[in-house]
Amino acid sequence: MSFELECPVDFKKVNENKVRLTALWVLVLGVLVFFTKSWLIAAFLLIDFALRAFDFGKYSLLNLLSDFTVTTFKISTKPIDQAPKLFAAKIGFAFSIAILATILTDNLTATLYITAVLIFFAFLESALGFCAGCYVYTFYKKIFK
Repeated sequence: MSFELECPVDFKKVNENKVRLTALWVLVLGVLVFFTKSWLIAAFLLIDFALRAFDFGKYSLLNLLSDFTVTTFKISTKPIDQAPKLFAAKIGFAFSIAILATILTDNLTATLYITAVLIFFAFLESALGFCAGCYVYTFYKKIFK
């Protein structure tokens, strides 16, 4: 039995280098949440993921910071399809809801585990360019046929 990976496609292109920088900012903020359990940082991540997940990325402060970084350091453009990144942002949005909820309910063990997973996936995207969204999407499609 072979595993065939499926990714959502919308034929709109985004700059992969910008996406990876945004993931780096998520990684940094995730580490801050992990160590501080700050509901303010978690709420910021929630809002930022919501903007990116529901196609309002032009208002995302993390995207704006990544745009500034790409422009300032003249980082090249590497086009990639936007759909897998939107799907991954929706997953990040769900994780952010869970992180904020666990912080607000003082379930700090759950906060640490959920935040660690978010940090891990942000690391994979930012450092390695590996988007786990396609894998999650493939399983999602199999479960909800």
